[in-house]
Amino acid sequence: MKENVIRDKSLQFAVRIVRLANFLREEKREYILSKQIIRSGTAIGALVREAKYGESTNDFLHKLTIALKEAGETEYWLELLFRTDYISKEQYDAVINDIHELIKILTAITKTIKSSRK
Repeated sequence: MKENVIRDKSLQFAVRIVRLANFLREEKREYILSKQIIRSGTAIGALVREAKYGESTNDFLHKLTIALKEAGETEYWLELLFRTDYISKEQYDAVINDIHELIKILTAITKTIKSSRK
């Protein structure tokens, strides 16, 4: 299978988010924020996969733009979980770097597509 950095990184991130949500529910008894983080954090990879089968370049770009928005939302939930002491500094640091990397990759891809269309 051909290597696809955004596909692979978004799937790895989704796995981490599922584990984080399980931790929040089982260890912290936190159910609302865990649903929010799992929804936005796993949506990134799902949208990347969906974009692969886009009907057009516009559809592809649209899906990746939504993935970027979900990444931004996930960043917010992670910061909120940290600031409310649901996750430790170590947990936060470990996962925030991943979401920042996904945001950078998605931003670069979407900018490249937009600039190539001009």
